[in-house]
Amino acid sequence: MMKIPSSLRSALRAMALGAAAVLLAACAAQRPQPGNAMPFEQAVDQAVDDLMVQTKKLPGFLAKVESSMKQSRIVIDPLLESASGQQTEVTRVAEQRIVQRMQAQFEQFTVTPFNSTEIATAQYVLNGTLVRDKEAGGSPYRLNLALTEIKSGVVIAQSVARISDASLDTRPTAFFRDSPVNGKDRGVEGYIRTAETQPGQAADALYLERLPTATVMQEATAAYEAGRLQEALARYDAASRRPDGQQLRVYSGLYLTQSQLGRTADAEKTFGTLARLGLETNNLSVKFLFKPGSTDFLADPKISAAYPMWLRQIARQAAQIDSCVVVTGHTSRTGSEAVNERLSLQRAVTVKTRLVGEAPPLAKKLREAGAGFRENIVGTGADDASDALDRRVEFKVTACEA
Repeated sequence: MMKIPSSLRSALRAMALGAAAVLLAACAAQRPQPGNAMPFEQAVDQAVDDLMVQTKKLPGFLAKVESSMKQSRIVIDPLLESASGQQTEVTRVAEQRIVQRMQAQFEQFTVTPFNSTEIATAQYVLNGTLVRDKEAGGSPYRLNLALTEIKSGVVIAQSVARISDASLDTRPTAFFRDSPVNGKDRGVEGYIRTAETQPGQAADALYLERLPTATVMQEATAAYEAGRLQEALARYDAASRRPDGQQLRVYSGLYLTQSQLGRTADAEKTFGTLARLGLETNNLSVKFLFKPGSTDFLADPKISAAYPMWLRQIARQAAQIDSCVVVTGHTSRTGSEAVNERLSLQRAVTVKTRLVGEAPPLAKKLREAGAGFRENIVGTGADDASDALDRRVEFKVTACEA
């Protein structure tokens, strides 16, 4: 048999992918809208079935130029709750069911763990989001799944299923519950966009670029949640040393593991880096929790003991920039709008005052604002760990007035 030069194989493969992308885009335009809402498990199964059936269009092209590929390898990037960018108990259950369904019904695909070894040989990455669907009438949630061909960066299949269950376990998993800041950054937003991208279109470039580092972070997070703190610390440290490792989630993980290992000085230094990175990207959202209806921090030392150090490091980092900073308080959806507007502003003033106490020159650079519950991320009003992000304090860099 004549050996085909690698350059020709690459050209043929590119032609196949191009043709597949055109076909997928045309099919996407003809795809029916998601049907009626259904129970959670049935909705997950339908989303998987729809996704996998769509992929049958692409392997037919690829088989002509990649005859050696007998079985497609898929890694599943852990699903996220769309509004918060967090992994939750229900997204974890959905991921487990996705794996079970694919293994049972679609033997032409091998589903492998999302880790730094498997990402190197996987052809596809599957990601997905759970969305609170407020306008869907009888469908409180929507599940989005997307399958992306890693090498080309093209989304080859995308599915949507509506979920009828009014109540799902949306509590964040341990890492996201414990994280001091909201880690929803540009990369996470790219993940979310990719999950909603139509077939034949390009996935978010930054999301795909960060996939290798994302696997290291996921390995670290799994170790953290299993109590293997030394392993978690090593993996978070490895992620931080990668070219794209300057991410909020990486430094949140470093901070958490250092704190729990009693490495207090290292933890404070890491939180300072976390605060600096958040200010540099204008995305510093800290989970300061207050007593209900009060401007006093929660008295539980397990929660608030680190707050003085957080304030000290935020003040130091804010003092080093030339711009001003707006400190904005937020509340959960409990009580009247007027009361929460006032309370959120009072909490912002409290934090601002504490920051000025740490760095007096900040008095001329800090502004306070209150958002009440107008910018809730979760919006349940549960006032527990599931909606801690709604009671955050945000620090936004802005130009100083003349």
